[in-house]
Amino acid sequence: MEVKLWNDKREREMYENFAELFAIIKATEKLEKAYVRDIITPSEYESECHKLIAHFKTLSTTLKDIIPSIERFHDTYKMDCPAALNRLVTSGVPATVEHRAAAASSAATSAATVAECVQNFITAMDSLKLNMVAVDQVHPLLSDLSGSLNKLSILPQDFEGKMKMKEWIGRLSKMGAADELTEQQARQLHFDLESSYNSFMAALPNAESISDRKKEEKAKPLQAGESPDLPFPSLIHSPHGKDHDHNK
Repeated sequence: MEVKLWNDKREREMYENFAELFAIIKATEKLEKAYVRDIITPSEYESECHKLIAHFKTLSTTLKDIIPSIERFHDTYKMDCPAALNRLVTSGVPATVEHRAAAASSAATSAATVAECVQNFITAMDSLKLNMVAVDQVHPLLSDLSGSLNKLSILPQDFEGKMKMKEWIGRLSKMGAADELTEQQARQLHFDLESSYNSFMAALPNAESISDRKKEEKAKPLQAGESPDLPFPSLIHSPHGKDHDHNK
């Protein structure tokens, strides 16, 4: 005896949509596993994943009154497709897109922190040149610099700048707020700041290319309005709005 799954055209369309949704979820699960196992290339994965997500969104919108919960549909038919649910329902974008977004966010954060470190180095060195040597003037600047250096994950814990700033902060903490650095102390602190700054620049990932550009800049005079390149130039500015000479 033949058993019909539907009584009319409307029911038939509904069950066909159910089958299509089932197939999309299963296909996405297989695609996710293939990507994780490196069976397909990232570009192939991303292209196919975009198609499946687009089909899923269209179909789930069509069925929203009949299937208000995709998770319930998944559980009802015992599909066992957790990766597909994560990709289709939770994420909504291919894993490759997620990874690029995370990398971009990390790069932007690192660039901003590098800019902050450079700014704090320059501010501290300029302050000493302006004879701002009272403890309550120097201590906040070194604390800001130490904090920004500690936020930068590319620097090791024993990085020269971190260690020297920690030593100076500890030394200043034992002095009174109105106490001032002696000429010898101020000179040593400026030397330590400049040495740490140079080590900091050398520790950056693009330090080699920066060094090459600086050699070219020394060989070729700057044109009017030009300034030497620094890492992440769009984020780094001199506090005085002009070039800063650290070799004085």
